[in-house]
Amino acid sequence: MRWEALFADLDAQWEALEAAELAVEVADRGRREAGFLRLIDRLRPAVGHQVRVEVGGLPSAERGVLVGRLTALGVDWLLVEDQRRAETLVPLRSVLVVRGLSGDAAHPGHEGRVGARLDLRYVLRQVARDRSECRIALADGRIVNGTVDRVGADFLDVAEHTPGEFRRPRDVEACVIPLAAIAFLRRIA
Repeated sequence: MRWEALFADLDAQWEALEAAELAVEVADRGRREAGFLRLIDRLRPAVGHQVRVEVGGLPSAERGVLVGRLTALGVDWLLVEDQRRAETLVPLRSVLVVRGLSGDAAHPGHEGRVGARLDLRYVLRQVARDRSECRIALADGRIVNGTVDRVGADFLDVAEHTPGEFRRPRDVEACVIPLAAIAFLRRIA
């Protein structure tokens, strides 16, 4: 009888030790896997939901905060639609803080091979193609109003003109903006 109690006690200690080791291994694996998560992996579950994005380079009148529904997401950009249905394209490098996210994350590499190629330049080429009048906020807070004419590997050619005015050659000033200088781009309705 004493031997049975001794063996039962040893079995219980062994099982407790195995459970503790497993818990440590699971926690360590979780930390390692979290190390592979990217910002877009954390943002992906929030597509379609309300978020609050603090952006560098916004004029002080806008307090550097975009509040709205996260409508789309790429490998290096996000699109937020506000209450007035105005869409703002934000390069991820301009994002300072995102609030309103759940604890969920998408699996790294979830965007696939095609999605991985839909970078900021791809989206900006769509803006150039539809000839939208845009408001481009630069990283230093300045604003450029105009139409995107061309998107290069690391720059935009913009025909700068007064908002709401037609693109008359005499009223247009051409400018080149490095992609790295863009805080956000908003189409003017």
